[in-house]
Amino acid sequence: MKSIEVYYASAPVDNIPIHTIELKNEDAYQRGEPDSVIRLADGFYQLEVNGVEGVYLGLEDGAETFFRASAFGVSLPGKSVKGKQNLQFQIDNVTGEARHFIDKALEDGSKVTITYRFYLYPNLSAPANPPLTLTAVSEKDNIQTVSVVASFHDLVNRAWPKRRYTPSITKGLKYQGS
Repeated sequence: MKSIEVYYASAPVDNIPIHTIELKNEDAYQRGEPDSVIRLADGFYQLEVNGVEGVYLGLEDGAETFFRASAFGVSLPGKSVKGKQNLQFQIDNVTGEARHFIDKALEDGSKVTITYRFYLYPNLSAPANPPLTLTAVSEKDNIQTVSVVASFHDLVNRAWPKRRYTPSITKGLKYQGS
């Protein structure tokens, strides 16, 4: 049995769930800008790096990175046969950083990807489940919180085949009537 299955079945006291969210401005990340990613972990930790409270966690590729402590709530998408599933989360927007980050990315026309990872303490070397990576589709904010809705790609309503064969790219399709 996997540790996550044991946790869900019996909730042992020595396993503590840690939910994380990674917000990534795809265009800025491709350009190598330093502030293109925000990583948040729910809860409060005793580790401080440059005056910021957080925790070091391992990623799925084996790299270890710092996740800043934050208060946020997550509503995971349910398992269903619908073509579109949404992840909704709210971040306490005490400093306004999350709102500015998302607003800047959306104004620039960049795609904002959200990666949700779930860890079980004491194993912080890798996520307990494979991460969920979604694309932000809407954002609402007020002084206290930022609410973001992220979605998987809508597979049910996607055109197939993806490439459309039109007369402009396939000359043999053009009608040559008399």
